[in-house]
Amino acid sequence: MKRETRLSQEPAGTNSRRDFLKLSGMLAAGATLTGAAIPRVHAAEDNTIRLALIGSGSRGSGAVVNAFESPNGPCKLVAMADIFANRLEGSHKVLSQQYPSQVDVPPERRFVGFDAYKKAIDCLRPGVDIAMLTTYPAFRPVHLDYAVSKGVNVFMEKSFAIDPVGVRRVVEAGQKAKKKNLKIAAGLMCRHSVNRQELIKRIRDGELGPVQLIRAYRMEPCGGMSPKRPADMKELLWQIQNRTHILWVSGGLWAEMDIHQIDEICWLKDDNYPVTAHGICGRAANSNDAGQGLDSFSVEYTFADGAKAYDVVRYIPNCYTEFATFVHGTKRAAQFSGTVHSGTCHIYKDQRCAPVKVTAKYDPKSGQYVYTEEARTKRDDIVWRAPKENYTCWQAEWNVLLNSIRQDLPQNEAERAAYSNLTGLMGRAAMHMGRVITWDEMLKSDFQLCPNIDTMTEDSPPPVMPDANGYYPVPIPGQWVEV
Repeated sequence: MKRETRLSQEPAGTNSRRDFLKLSGMLAAGATLTGAAIPRVHAAEDNTIRLALIGSGSRGSGAVVNAFESPNGPCKLVAMADIFANRLEGSHKVLSQQYPSQVDVPPERRFVGFDAYKKAIDCLRPGVDIAMLTTYPAFRPVHLDYAVSKGVNVFMEKSFAIDPVGVRRVVEAGQKAKKKNLKIAAGLMCRHSVNRQELIKRIRDGELGPVQLIRAYRMEPCGGMSPKRPADMKELLWQIQNRTHILWVSGGLWAEMDIHQIDEICWLKDDNYPVTAHGICGRAANSNDAGQGLDSFSVEYTFADGAKAYDVVRYIPNCYTEFATFVHGTKRAAQFSGTVHSGTCHIYKDQRCAPVKVTAKYDPKSGQYVYTEEARTKRDDIVWRAPKENYTCWQAEWNVLLNSIRQDLPQNEAERAAYSNLTGLMGRAAMHMGRVITWDEMLKSDFQLCPNIDTMTEDSPPPVMPDANGYYPVPIPGQWVEV
């Protein structure tokens, strides 16, 4: 197994990138290298790594903060791109106010439109700088291809593709990047959690016995999509703005949000991916969601050795909530992950998994989540318990990427991230189609949700259309096809 670089336990900023800019209110919706590998290059005359942000929503803007606050900087933001001008300008304003010395993006390096990503990436230096691909998952393979063709390092947010064709494209881009010695970091930040790395080591050393069962849960409230499109907004842009509710934009809420739990499942099985998946999904009877997504999901993954993994998701308010991953071996069980991706890791003495209570509360003053854990008194049912992490996993992944560039260490997470993504799409297909889906089917599938993604413009016809009341087609098991 390829294990990630382990991190020192020095605090270096704890901003959660998904929540950066909540206070601001500014994020309103609305030279090619070929052949030989790039030689080791330090970050230019002032030792500063330059960043181009493609997609300036809260995730992307928060990732910029993680780069700025890393001990492996310095970094400077030099270009920005987005489809929505108001979102770009909002992000730029807040970043400039909070980090004035690290933001150098004059109007001529702020690009808007479907081709803006090219202009932003073209501002970077090959072999040194980083293209931050944080826009909608449908566009990730397109943007990744271009960044690799330009010879720049990449940070790409999850998820990475919306269909099997897109997954293969990410894998192929990663292979090209390896030949150029480019670094690619993927936004599956839990892989860089010190506590999870330690628990993985203990599992590999046999403390739990052979893994037989993994249980992952993401059960939390989430709103639906309104059927009322503003009269002055084009249908295509309306769909993009509502990305998690439209399958061709994000892959759907399941594929876009639950990829972290699915990646943890894959990691726990040493990245030996499941051979089959089957599951069920549905929507509350009183739902008025106009989008394509459902609100309840459950998938059973089966691995080649017969081990099972269950991923249970529910996005309905006023219901029981749980955000955790558990793993069961033949000897005992462990908790692998906790609330809002906290590094809540411990090993139980047997198979009973009484939770360690952790709450995650957003602090508007610091712009980050604050984790509060129950008193760390000795518990008879826990035989090992990880300490509180000093880095958030979001910060940790940036520390690793910048160190890889500085020290010219190999880092290319494209294939592993793509196949975790494919595992999620496999579960989605099993639920939407109402049958067992195999890994081989997914690898060979030519199914595409948006075949014209490379050439899409603001005036392109939308890949899907609503009915007369503003409601989009919803998958019906037994009738739907997506493999």
